[in-house]
Amino acid sequence: MYSNVNLFPEDSYDTPPDKKRDTLARLSFNSRFYFFLRTIAVFYGVARSAHHGQLDRERQISHSNKNIHTLEGHGARIHLRNLNKIDAAGGPYVVIGNHMSAIETTVLNAIIGPRLNFTFIFKRSLLKLPYMGAALKALDAIPVDRVNPRDDFKTILTEGTKKLAAGRSILVFPQSTRSVQFIPEEFNTIGVKLARSAGVKVLPLALKTDFLASGKIFNDFGPIHPNRHIHFEFGDPIEVTGNGREAHQQVIDFITERLSAWNTPESTR
Repeated sequence: MYSNVNLFPEDSYDTPPDKKRDTLARLSFNSRFYFFLRTIAVFYGVARSAHHGQLDRERQISHSNKNIHTLEGHGARIHLRNLNKIDAAGGPYVVIGNHMSAIETTVLNAIIGPRLNFTFIFKRSLLKLPYMGAALKALDAIPVDRVNPRDDFKTILTEGTKKLAAGRSILVFPQSTRSVQFIPEEFNTIGVKLARSAGVKVLPLALKTDFLASGKIFNDFGPIHPNRHIHFEFGDPIEVTGNGREAHQQVIDFITERLSAWNTPESTR
């Protein structure tokens, strides 16, 4: 059994103030090991569905919903804003956002999936991992090598334009790597260039997911910080004109402004 229910049917969402941690999370003193055990169990479910050719859009949403429940069950406070801007009436879009932790890759199907059919870009070497290859192929994601930027750029433009023409949106994280600090100079223009090539708008996405910190040994397996609230907010769709510089700057300004607001003490009240 699985549930692909839309957890967030309204324009905004905040974790209820009286939301309690799961019993086992409390008994394990909110251990990161129990948190990752649950996360890995969801990943196994994704991989198993893909292996059996069953990882359709509904199951993608269902598995992502489980990750939302895992986060809130470990004390996460999630805040979502402007979800109605995702609706596909004006799409498809190139969704462009900052990249902070593994959280966004595990929950965005729950947030975006019920409203917009989308896929993303990934590193081709992940196809070699057991079960991962089947999952990524089922998601119809775009593989890049991250060896030759020019070749990657051509691949993204070619494959991305085809998917956008077919009505499927593309999620792009233009940073070269995940980072808590947002550095505009390291935020490349590939998303805007793809949107310009395909003749679609970009949809800005600002996020703050440092609830999960980077690990010293394994990057994705760091400590969890329930005092750090999780934020996702979407901006107005932006039309790409001319060389796209103005649209790119608008995305940067939106992300910078939202991160600045979330880093104030008031944002966690």
